[in-house]
Amino acid sequence: MGITGTSVNIRKPEDVNDIDAIIIPGGESTTIARILIQSGIFIRLLNRIEENNIAILGTCAGCVLLANKLTNPPAVQDIQLLQAMSMEVERNAFGRQKESFEHPIDISGLDIAFNAVFIRAPIIRKTWQNCMPISYFENNIIAAKQDRFLALSFHPELTNDTRIHRLFIDMI
Repeated sequence: MGITGTSVNIRKPEDVNDIDAIIIPGGESTTIARILIQSGIFIRLLNRIEENNIAILGTCAGCVLLANKLTNPPAVQDIQLLQAMSMEVERNAFGRQKESFEHPIDISGLDIAFNAVFIRAPIIRKTWQNCMPISYFENNIIAAKQDRFLALSFHPELTNDTRIHRLFIDMI
């Protein structure tokens, strides 16, 4: 991509101090949240979000963790959210693992459709304040941007297309 920089594995809260951006990947949102909390990284991320001095890309489970609110049943509501974005998300809204699929989507800021990979993907049910939808699939919000935060229902890292990563880097 012609970019100079360093990637860092975040393992301790102090690792969050000197980074400009972080990607919260897909996976199981409850497990990721628990690991972040138990390690102390969660509180440091909350501080950086409050200070407005970090860019965050959340893909799939990362999208869930960036949300202000979940629509899922109360048992799921136990997930600790970063509440970085003014959006409500429904976990696993596209179905189970066997319902995974790929589909070209239009994204604001990209000239050509992006082939998105959806795996147990969430849907962004609504946004408010300055959280803006930037992509839809079948009338459902699947990508949103707010300030220096980018939430995606899909997995851009599973393609060879780096345009979304470029979009994120431009937010830093």
